[in-house]
Amino acid sequence: MDVSPQTGSPDSLANELRELMNTLPNTEKGSWIQRAVQVLTRLAQEDIATADWKIITKTLQDLEKGFNVFQPYRHTRKVTVFGSARISYETEEYALAKAFSQCLAQQGFMVMTGAGGGIMEAGNEGAGLGNSFGLNIQLPFEQGANPYIRNDEKLIGFKYFFTRKLFFLRESDAIALFPGGYGTQDEAFECLTLCQTGKQPPIPLVLIDKPGGNYWKEWDSYIKRHLIKDGLVSPDDDCIYTITDNLEIACKAINNFYRIYHSSRYVGDLLVMRLNGEPSDAQVAWLNQAFSDILVGGQIEKSPPLHQENGDGTESLPRLVFHFNQRDLGRLYKLIRTINQFSIPVPPPVATHPERK
Repeated sequence: MDVSPQTGSPDSLANELRELMNTLPNTEKGSWIQRAVQVLTRLAQEDIATADWKIITKTLQDLEKGFNVFQPYRHTRKVTVFGSARISYETEEYALAKAFSQCLAQQGFMVMTGAGGGIMEAGNEGAGLGNSFGLNIQLPFEQGANPYIRNDEKLIGFKYFFTRKLFFLRESDAIALFPGGYGTQDEAFECLTLCQTGKQPPIPLVLIDKPGGNYWKEWDSYIKRHLIKDGLVSPDDDCIYTITDNLEIACKAINNFYRIYHSSRYVGDLLVMRLNGEPSDAQVAWLNQAFSDILVGGQIEKSPPLHQENGDGTESLPRLVFHFNQRDLGRLYKLIRTINQFSIPVPPPVATHPERK
């Protein structure tokens, strides 16, 4: 009698891998799938510990959960709200975070938090269930998710902090930071580091104090006295973030960032900046004059979509392309602010997706 290999046996696994390779699409996605399988195959041939395989497996499971939850919302802009879990719902900070998140939801953004209490709970309460994500971390002493995101399909429980942080930054179109402890400070500096080194595409960072508060203002004084003054960061790096204790300014800092600017990516060593409206030739000439210091060659030029961008949904947008030095990120933020202040007609937002990417 013909007996098939048992499921999970080496022969069965080999057959499944062969079938997978035969069905891969002849696209860039198929190429990346093949490379991922090859990496796992090479690791399987190495004598790495069982504990190492646990890390690999649980990391992949974290990634799987995150990809599946965010995929339906890939084209909706999202704002991450960071802040202390210890802030009471009776405080000014809680009320401000709640009102801020309500403002974002009304503008069409979705809100992501760490799903805990304090500022995170205020963020989820203000945004409402339909506009909220919760990225929780599995800890033995964790009390669980706050009631405004608990049991929602957009609540994700991560095993590792690094996979959780990856999704916070990968999915964010803006970061808002309220006062907090070590965790909030860690998040603030990591966001700044990734933006300052270009590992994170340009996004607005807004540091929000309660009315009359000085938590972030004193933090900013430390940055200026010890980092900028001593040459440890560039003089324009404080352009990466906005500090305010005003709710209207905080919301505008995010909304206005995407008034003209839409998104950017690299094609080779060429920075492609997509815009919601096309600047005039005179405006582009002015940009070349004002920002020539961040170019490694050539000029800032208008461009049609590059063929490498085909299929990403931005083909209808005008573009500026240039060889950015990939070092002066504070100046790049200044460039974006300047473009957003141009008088350029832009099409009205799509009614079903007011903040569609």
